[in-house]
Amino acid sequence: MKTTQSTLRISVYLLLFLPFFLFSLKSKSQPRVLWKINTGASVYGTAAIHNNLIYFGSSNHNFYALNKISGKIQWQYKTSGAIASDPLVHQDQVIFSSTDGKVYALDHQNGKLKWTFSTNGEQQYDAWDYYLSSPVIEDNIVYIGSGDSSVYAIDFNTGKKLWSYKTGGIVHASPVIKDKKVLIGSYDGYFYALDSKTGKLVWKFKTVGDLHFPKGEIQKAATTNENSVFFGSRDYNLYALNFKTGTGNWNRKEAGSWIVASPLLYQDQVFVGTSDTHQFHSLGKTYGDVKWTLPLNMRVYGAAVMLDKELVFGCFNGRMYFVDPASGKVNASFQTEESKKNYAQLFDENDKIRKDIDPDGSKYLEVEKRILALGAILSTPVVEKDLVYFGDSNGFFYALKR
Repeated sequence: MKTTQSTLRISVYLLLFLPFFLFSLKSKSQPRVLWKINTGASVYGTAAIHNNLIYFGSSNHNFYALNKISGKIQWQYKTSGAIASDPLVHQDQVIFSSTDGKVYALDHQNGKLKWTFSTNGEQQYDAWDYYLSSPVIEDNIVYIGSGDSSVYAIDFNTGKKLWSYKTGGIVHASPVIKDKKVLIGSYDGYFYALDSKTGKLVWKFKTVGDLHFPKGEIQKAATTNENSVFFGSRDYNLYALNFKTGTGNWNRKEAGSWIVASPLLYQDQVFVGTSDTHQFHSLGKTYGDVKWTLPLNMRVYGAAVMLDKELVFGCFNGRMYFVDPASGKVNASFQTEESKKNYAQLFDENDKIRKDIDPDGSKYLEVEKRILALGAILSTPVVEKDLVYFGDSNGFFYALKR
């Protein structure tokens, strides 16, 4: 009798505990929203974290500083244009650019203006030119590209121009600084290495070009390691160049698709998403050979980041993916509420683009609006511990807990 009562007590305990145990497993396996705010207009730039604040801009012309744990707005600053650049936080300043043609430096604690720098104006290349160049800094010099086709070096303390270099096209890619060189691509199809102190050309590399995109426009930032620089182009190629000479190490053709996203280098591999072929690749960094490919149903423009040995990246379908870097297996994903609501307007029951929809047809602008209505994720996520921060095309900014 004692054994029966003991077994009964254990069974009751398990019945009571099991739902909580299963819920705990489920909550750990899928990311959940810690908080989100609505800016009311698209958020395409990548955020920056400094101490307890997270900074980002919106197409509503406002720049925000939020408490990274609560999502409460600490301050905001209004410009005269959309903000689609990533902010730079350095010392007491946060710096970003706007489509009003200005670079802004604000006090990072209270948002008060310290200085502005005016370029010769911004412009948008086409409907898929979603980003502005983002500032980077070295030795108290801020480097940034502009829609006026120039690369600028600006004094961090005063906002005064130190030098500029004119390319043959819009510069919305962000610079990378390595070994006293400014590495940056342009919509003219050239990738430039400039002397960081003088702005003089060290070398430049011309993309191959393609029948339909002969310029081979370079849209986003490159990635570097000790010997090479990696970047994508609208001529359907991913390039790896010798950093010192600017000569090619290899290029890989993604037939039928731009490579917009900045590559991520991790454990001898290059991870990058594609545009129209709707894929995410793992490639060998030495030869560009394919290790694995993850099929998707929409474009990837943002870069991937690592979070606790997982790849994390967003997609135009309104999903954030958490992927095993060794196998390409999707461990978890997050889907925006707007994506869930509007998904059937673009995709069929097999998760493919509906046959009656042509993103490249005569009504491509209308289709693009429908894609963006999903809460497309164009920003690169920012991660800290088990938190993931990003914005979407519907103007929401999220903090996810993994």
